[in-house]
Amino acid sequence: MLYHRLDGLREQASRRLGEELRTTGGTLQARSQRDSAVRMYADQVEQFSAVENGLCFGRLDTDGDGRHYIGRIGIFDTTGDYDPLLIDWRAPAARAFYLATAANPQGVRRRRHLRTRQRKVVGINDEVLDLATASPTAHEELTGEAALLAALTAGRTGRMRDIVETIQAEQDRIIRADLPGVLVVQGGPGTGKTAVALHRAAYLLYTHRRELSSRGVLLVGPNATFLRYISQVLPALAETGVLLRTQADLFPGVSARRVESAEAAALKGREVMVDVLAAAVRDRQWVPDEPLEIEQPQREILLLDPDTVRAARDRARRSDRPHNLARALFDVEIVHALAAQVAERIGADPLGGENLLDEADLAEIRRELREDPEVRATLDQLWPVLTPQRLLADLYADPDRIAVAAPMLTDAERALLHREPGGWTPADVPLLDEAAELLGEDDRAAEARRERIRAFQREYAEGVLEIARGSRSIDVEDEADGGEILGVTDLIDADRLLERQEEAEHLTTAQRAAADRGWAFGHVIVDEAQELSPMAWRLLMRRCPSRSMTIVGDVAQTGALAGTASWAEALEPYVAQRWRLEELTVSYRTPAEIMAAAADVLAEIDPALRPPRSVRSTGVPPTDRAVPAGRLAAELVDAARREVADLTDGRLGIIVPAARMDDLGAALTGALPEAALGADPDLESRTVVLTVAQAKGLEFDSVLLVDPDGIAAESPRGRNDLYVALTRATQRLTILRPTP
Repeated sequence: MLYHRLDGLREQASRRLGEELRTTGGTLQARSQRDSAVRMYADQVEQFSAVENGLCFGRLDTDGDGRHYIGRIGIFDTTGDYDPLLIDWRAPAARAFYLATAANPQGVRRRRHLRTRQRKVVGINDEVLDLATASPTAHEELTGEAALLAALTAGRTGRMRDIVETIQAEQDRIIRADLPGVLVVQGGPGTGKTAVALHRAAYLLYTHRRELSSRGVLLVGPNATFLRYISQVLPALAETGVLLRTQADLFPGVSARRVESAEAAALKGREVMVDVLAAAVRDRQWVPDEPLEIEQPQREILLLDPDTVRAARDRARRSDRPHNLARALFDVEIVHALAAQVAERIGADPLGGENLLDEADLAEIRRELREDPEVRATLDQLWPVLTPQRLLADLYADPDRIAVAAPMLTDAERALLHREPGGWTPADVPLLDEAAELLGEDDRAAEARRERIRAFQREYAEGVLEIARGSRSIDVEDEADGGEILGVTDLIDADRLLERQEEAEHLTTAQRAAADRGWAFGHVIVDEAQELSPMAWRLLMRRCPSRSMTIVGDVAQTGALAGTASWAEALEPYVAQRWRLEELTVSYRTPAEIMAAAADVLAEIDPALRPPRSVRSTGVPPTDRAVPAGRLAAELVDAARREVADLTDGRLGIIVPAARMDDLGAALTGALPEAALGADPDLESRTVVLTVAQAKGLEFDSVLLVDPDGIAAESPRGRNDLYVALTRATQRLTILRPTP
């Protein structure tokens, strides 16, 4: 019945979508309403299709013989009293499904877990919370762990699955926490931090739809591989409007994929770069040492002396406007000074009296000077209009500019900033955003550009209609009375044709937010937040002025040199003490045997830190093998072949030191052509080769960890990286340790 109702809802939404798309004409208000309806019905069709698999996953039998089914969305019976056929997992009425226990049954007698494959029920597990009603013939299990363990031991698919069927009490508390303020979720490996963050996004959009639908929700992940790994979770939870981005993609128009050293990235992440960029902007507000000559047609050469330029610069700076917006004030001062020179020469009274030019004459002189190419070139030289990309590219390319902008840095640090043009790195993105704040954007130029584009489009539309007019059929008479065939030009003009084109370009909230650097999101979620630098935190705080954020991470897993050492250090400059901490203490992914090995490394990072408690044990301890260094590649290939053969279902992850990715990756792909590797590998491959940075947030059934000492030695935070690498496996871990 549920699937029959779902099919009916999808068919109804599809039909209404088609009707709205066929609607034409009407007033501006009618067209706006139609466009809203189109978006609504299109979202409904997408939502109903996304939740079909696993639509209903639970049932609550309550006191008084009540029975409620729990699922991914809410479905109601419209043939009667609008009774709920299926309760949305996010609704308050569904919360007992996650929180009820035998000690606190919350009115629940029995909780049933349904396991389905497409539309077929393949398994049932019952938890009896009222023992007096237990039946020895029912599908009853008193432990309540069957559904959770089935999900934990299932083979990985290369895509993250939602945990909506198995949310635990400590996770539910965080998912349903209040919206306002900054919530930090600290949790060790495998505690479900990412799953909690994604389900929290779905819950907030359900509970606070009005506040968040117009402003949008931004989710920031550590890399593109991770975002692809989690991309199916939110649609499966009936939410398709969350914008997923990495730090590298947070500046519109820039996709930062260039690679740089960890030391250079760490330097760019330090807050000292705010002062460096501010000095770089001031350096472009140039005052010459000698007077500048400006040639004028049919006039004598005008001289622009340094004192005049300095006075104009200082007045523009005192306005506290961003660089590009202060340019207008600078132009006024310079043009007035030059106009005074012109007026002195052409308007002087031969008898020594007052200047013969009036204010109208002076205004005309200023207008001519503003339009003069030589004057404009001089103004661009003294105070250029800059884009963030140009400012940063010019700075990096010129050691002299770096020296002027960064006297507070050492020679070695300034050398890290110097590079030739050719793409952007992820660490450049917060600097571009900071530069955009310092430079500002003159909206007048952008508006003029939009008007030129619109004028061109209108001219094109008129051309289209002119062609249609020229090919129009001749008048014809009907047998009964005279008449004529109406052509397209009788029904629509150029402006209306242009409007129809613009109406076709519908953008969702997420699409509009992605293209607008100044967009203020209703809520921001950051996963692997411990990797963010101080400059990256500044960028994210600008994206969320309301400071409504969910911060997810583990400071013990910080690998970036400019990453977060403590949440207080990262957040208190922006929100003072107004943030709250929640901790996840149970590891669902990592078996106890592997966590015990990782705990030794965690103690070396910080003896005060405690690993999460593993919820299960596999009985298979990690295998730690010493292999001759000269045979490392051959031994790795043999071990990979054995692991793949043993994995009837699931995925093998091979984690190698970044310095060995090329040679070991070549050996593996030569022997196992299906193996995927690279900066953005195909996670659906049976075998994936990654560095620790690429493996963050991911999980595999079996992991081959190569040269742990090499991983630890690659960075000052190498022990943190090793801790990450040790905790990616859900079943088996094999360590290959090269020896001389």
